[in-house]
Amino acid sequence: MKQLKYVLIFLIINFGALGLGVLLMQNGPQTDWYLQLNKAPWTPPGWVFGAAWSTIMLCFSFYMMYLFIAQPNTKVTLLFTVQFVLNVAWNFVFFNQHLVLIGLLVILALTAIVTIFLYDYRNVLQLKTLFILPYFLWLCIACSLNLYVLLYN
Repeated sequence: MKQLKYVLIFLIINFGALGLGVLLMQNGPQTDWYLQLNKAPWTPPGWVFGAAWSTIMLCFSFYMMYLFIAQPNTKVTLLFTVQFVLNVAWNFVFFNQHLVLIGLLVILALTAIVTIFLYDYRNVLQLKTLFILPYFLWLCIACSLNLYVLLYN
């Protein structure tokens, strides 16, 4: 019962972050600014982003549920909160404000936070650490896409 409660809380928060990010980017991927950018040849089609982020937030919700049950401490809460802010902020910075360099810094900071989760709690969660791996891998791809836009525009 405790697991169900926590996974529901994290699902609401994580999918809420996705929704907030979409609102803050204000149709960014369909704007002339974005459509005219030189994008990396490995940039996936638009539908992949929605599918990837939905999968990532589902997995991350389970990861956070397991972690929060195992270690409900201030560090975990702080890391999660910073992750939330950075995740939402990137959409606004990159798509809404067109601040590509600051967007790269935000996404690198987000990747660092997810790396801390991945590394610091691997012994606590053991095999359940795999739940955060999609987030980490996607952020590596996203960093490369953001860097390409910075370098070639």
